[in-house]
Amino acid sequence: MNMRSTKVVEEIMRAGLTGDHKRFVELMAPDGMIEWPYRPDGVPGELRGREAIRAFLAANSQLIAFHEYTDVEMHETLDPEVVIVEYAAHGTVTATGEPFEQRPLAVFRVRDGQVVSYRDYINPLPLMEVLRGSRSTAHTP
Repeated sequence: MNMRSTKVVEEIMRAGLTGDHKRFVELMAPDGMIEWPYRPDGVPGELRGREAIRAFLAANSQLIAFHEYTDVEMHETLDPEVVIVEYAAHGTVTATGEPFEQRPLAVFRVRDGQVVSYRDYINPLPLMEVLRGSRSTAHTP
């Protein structure tokens, strides 16, 4: 495994966990892409470029507060740019205080110390529940 690619992935995951959006965006290539192949309605399938990523993070950062990632496993690939990560994400739904858990599988492509592609395979069902709840509480006086 290319240790440099692994270090970049570790750093971007840490920035995502701690909510350091500035560092997260800095680690993305200027034309870097985040993609969610499986997602609920209302979540874009793809974000391309630092400005689109920055705007998305700013608009959605208050939905779920993540507290920890566990069971993190990084997988080696034949391509030294590609790192695959499996992990469990634990957090709290900000609006309700309810626990939130997700077990993503993420595929990162790192080139020249920056993430050029971040494909995030999430289970959309837990996020759909959060979005449904946040829409219903948004209309409550």
